Amino acid sequence: MNQTAIYALTMLAAGVGIPLLAALNAGLGQKIGNPFATGVVLFSVALAVGVIAALISGPQALLKLPEAPKHLYLAGLLVAFYVLSITWVAPHFGVGNAVFFVLLGQLVSAALIDQFGLFGARASPITLTRAAGIAVMAIGVWLTQRA
Repeated sequence: MNQTAIYALTMLAAGVGIPLLAALNAGLGQKIGNPFATGVVLFSVALAVGVIAALISGPQALLKLPEAPKHLYLAGLLVAFYVLSITWVAPHFGVGNAVFFVLLGQLVSAALIDQFGLFGARASPITLTRAAGIAVMAIGVWLTQRA
């Protein structure tokens, strides 16, 4: 299997995981009555898995953290916002509706990040064809959520 296929399958699996994460965390939040405490549980499990993966793959990378630009740490705030918001919103709005708006936000922000090569991303201009593809994807996601 070539590297592109491995990347695509990995991200497909990550995409499958997003609504599962939303449903599982929303269910736990409903069960214990606090979406923010549920976030603590999720992040504790994620931290444990991350530490184990870092130790297995080479802990020396952790020593380079002080050299990294501080704005890159904002990713942690964004993942916390996503997890806490989806855990709070999904039980009231529906997992499908919540994930629909997440996907719409991802399409728009990914296109802008690529357009301007932000945060070191490879620049990929939004051509008419690419804009049409993003629009078709957005319409497709919207169609899946129509009642």
